[in-house]
Amino acid sequence: MLAKQLSVFLENKSGRLTEVTEVLGEAGINLTMMNIADNSDFGILRCIVSDPERALQVLRERHFAVKVTDVIAFSCPNASGALSRVLKLMSDAGVFIEYLYSFNSGDVAHIVIRPTDLGTCEQVLSQAGVSVLSAGELYKI
Repeated sequence: MLAKQLSVFLENKSGRLTEVTEVLGEAGINLTMMNIADNSDFGILRCIVSDPERALQVLRERHFAVKVTDVIAFSCPNASGALSRVLKLMSDAGVFIEYLYSFNSGDVAHIVIRPTDLGTCEQVLSQAGVSVLSAGELYKI
């Protein structure tokens, strides 16, 4: 089950992340997961939000460079080796993961991945009985 992730391109200067969070907050959009990757010139804020379409609209209205990407999210036990077992399934199937980010909540870890082959990834996870999150579930975490 695919979910929509926003990628917001930000100049590396003080206050830009604050601006994004203010715009989303003013629009009543909740950030459920996020990650920032940067280089010397800019950063990429990858985030899961409660309403991706509205977030895209309000961020573009405020002149942020933003795009939407399909991702897959799943849950696994928050225990040693659990993530490794799931990643091995994907490796064995030839699924390359461009990036991932995660957080845990008690005994459960939630992972968002961007594989190069979304269809094969979904199939591998489903066949293995991995708890794949629907977009609606992910947007509400």
